[in-house]
Amino acid sequence: MPNTHAQENHLLAALPAAEWQRWQPLLEWVALPLGQVVYESGRQLAHVYFPTTAIVSLLYVMEDGASAEIAVVGNEGVVGISLFMGGETTPSRAVVQSAGEGWRLSSAAVKSEFARPGPVMHLLLRYTQALITQMAQTAVCNRHHSLDQQLCRWLLLSLDRLRGNELVMTQELIANMLGVRREGVTEAALRLQRRGLIRYARGHITVLDRAGLEASTCECYAVVKREYDRLLPERPAT
Repeated sequence: MPNTHAQENHLLAALPAAEWQRWQPLLEWVALPLGQVVYESGRQLAHVYFPTTAIVSLLYVMEDGASAEIAVVGNEGVVGISLFMGGETTPSRAVVQSAGEGWRLSSAAVKSEFARPGPVMHLLLRYTQALITQMAQTAVCNRHHSLDQQLCRWLLLSLDRLRGNELVMTQELIANMLGVRREGVTEAALRLQRRGLIRYARGHITVLDRAGLEASTCECYAVVKREYDRLLPERPAT
């Protein structure tokens, strides 16, 4: 049973009253356990997902099975933009990186809503622009910045989408997200721990010094955050 309300997702909370009344009976609650594949590369999507307490990672998967994260989606957004952008499928894979809950809307319903000129279409387009910025900045970050900086960026983006300061995440999953060796993630996490920024043990990462993480990351985190803040409604107070 749901432990969260659908409007804990900021996009759903931003719907005008008339649109919310229309959407409410169409939304279906879903549990999103760690590691669940929400959609697979090349497969036709049946739903879009609005996370409330879960975080979903969008990964690009190579032919040899190697992968790297291109974006994260949490309570600020929606998973499955290709449905309303006209693509039906996408070459990326969506995997739950932090367990939680969310709500989903069928492909037919979201296409119908997006086809109506008005606030829903404009809200989803603004979100899509913010997501594209995150994808572009992630590509630049992975090419030009150190693993320590990338890990700080990734932790901060995840924190922005969580209620607390703790992430449950295996080394292997983090390595897949960042497209690096598992040993590299362990070494980077231990360096951050020695500096007092995080506590890292057995797949649990607790952020001890958020300001220190922000000071240690590259400009990519701030660029992405500014674009989300500029394009999307102010997030509800928690």
